[in-house]
Amino acid sequence: MASSFGTLFRITSFGESHGGGVGVVVDGCPPRLPLAVAGIQADLDRRRPGQSAITTPRQEADQVEILSGLLDGVTLGTPIAMVVRNKDQRPGDYSAMARTFRPSHADATYQAKYGIQARSGGGRASARETIARVAGGAVARQLLRHVHGIEVVAWVEQVHDLVARVDPATVSTAQVDATVVRCPDVAVAESMIARIKAVGQEGDSLGGVVGCVARHCPAGLGMPVFDKLEADLAKAVMSLPATKGFEIGSGFAGTRLRGSEHNDAFLATTDGSIRTATNNSGGIQGGISNGEPVTVRVAFKPTATIRKPQNTVDASGASVVLAAKGRHDPCVLPRAVPMVEAMVAMVLADHLLLQQAQCSLF
Repeated sequence: MASSFGTLFRITSFGESHGGGVGVVVDGCPPRLPLAVAGIQADLDRRRPGQSAITTPRQEADQVEILSGLLDGVTLGTPIAMVVRNKDQRPGDYSAMARTFRPSHADATYQAKYGIQARSGGGRASARETIARVAGGAVARQLLRHVHGIEVVAWVEQVHDLVARVDPATVSTAQVDATVVRCPDVAVAESMIARIKAVGQEGDSLGGVVGCVARHCPAGLGMPVFDKLEADLAKAVMSLPATKGFEIGSGFAGTRLRGSEHNDAFLATTDGSIRTATNNSGGIQGGISNGEPVTVRVAFKPTATIRKPQNTVDASGASVVLAAKGRHDPCVLPRAVPMVEAMVAMVLADHLLLQQAQCSLF
């Protein structure tokens, strides 16, 4: 159903923002994979709240508990169940919003669909649900690295109208994490941080763009027609909270080029592999990876829950003015970086297993 994702490498997410905890069941991970719990925790630490002055002040250690699927640090091939307990819930902060619909939030649509909704923190619509994705993505990341040396790196490319210059071919996680806003362009990062702080003090919020690259991805991943690699990547990242747009390779900018300018010319190589002179395709052609870096960009809207007074309605349809309380990110971008990495890693892991299943017998 709606809380499961993937075909062979498959996760099922559970839990609410202010419930007992959030967790994930990872099914289909191959057996005998050395799995470092410290690596899973490191990814969760990059996602957790309370990291800096530009993120939500909610204080959660987000300590992962592995309930099944591991023995002596090696996967068993059985479901890997992980849970993170919620510690710093404050349901009282949401009492004014229990029956008031936050503009551009999921409150009204959840109520329309289910006739009931979690009264605090957004429930399943909260970004806290992404703990499950990041934990599952951390398993996928270790699988990709172990089998093919694939590395997935994301970064904040844009906040509001501030745009960084980042080279997908060389950017590293260390460079990304060198600033609290997770932008490796240090000069632009300083401006981003100042902008987020200023807007947050006004009780408002900002959106932006996360860029991501998967390097050393082998050719052949993805399926023709409906299960194209870029289609699955789009579904994966667009399932993240607050996402509003997806681009691969040249994206919308490619529409301003001619075919002679946009086409990626093939190059002869000494080892017989096929390479391209440029990468406007973003590493995917015909829905199948071509061996070049897979590059995507994901647009995130400004955080919906803000302290500025906004006109809205309550569950009875009466007009009200809402100045939201609670602890919310003035900009989701810094914490969205590990979320995007996780979703991209899980898609690649899934397609890696699908490729092995279909095309490796003969």
